[in-house]
Amino acid sequence: MKEINFNIVADDSTDGHGGFGVGSLSLNNMSPVIIDVEAGTAVIDMGAMHAKSAIEKRIKFLTDPEAVPNGKPYWIVWVTVGRKPEGFYYGGIAACDMSIDLEARRGYKLLPYHVNQMDKSLKGRILIDMMDAPSRDVLAAFLKEHRPEIWEQSTELQTELVRLKAE
Repeated sequence: MKEINFNIVADDSTDGHGGFGVGSLSLNNMSPVIIDVEAGTAVIDMGAMHAKSAIEKRIKFLTDPEAVPNGKPYWIVWVTVGRKPEGFYYGGIAACDMSIDLEARRGYKLLPYHVNQMDKSLKGRILIDMMDAPSRDVLAAFLKEHRPEIWEQSTELQTELVRLKAE
C-alpha cells in the first residue's frame, strides 16, 4: 500500500505574473485526516477534499443527525501545513463531525460547516475543542508519528492540546 503524506507547498500557480488567480486560496497545503472514533484510528484520505473519501462513497448524506440513529462517529480534520523560517509546521487544524451508517448507506454531515472549517484551517486557525478528548489524542499521536519534524515546529497546536487537556 502506498504511503500517503501531507501535501506540502506547491509552486506559485500565478508564476508571479499578478494576473488572474492572484489572491485565491490554494488547497495544495491541506490534507484531510479522518478519525474513526470507535476504532481510535486516523488516516489521510485525499478523497475527502471532494467528499469522496473511502467512508463517504455510496453514502447519501442528510442534514438531520436524528435521521441516522445508528451512525458510526467520525471526525474529518482539515490539516494545513504552513512554513516558517525554522521549517514546516501544522499551521491550521479544524475538525468536523460526521456519522455514517454503512448498512443503511446513510450519513449525517453539514457540508457548509465542513467548507467553513476548511477555510478556517487554511487561515491558520486551530479548532479542535469540539472533539472528544480520546479523538484529540488519536489526532496528536497520528500527527506526531506521521511527520515528527513538522510536529516539533507546531508549538501553537501543542499549546492548544495542553490547554484542552487541562480543562
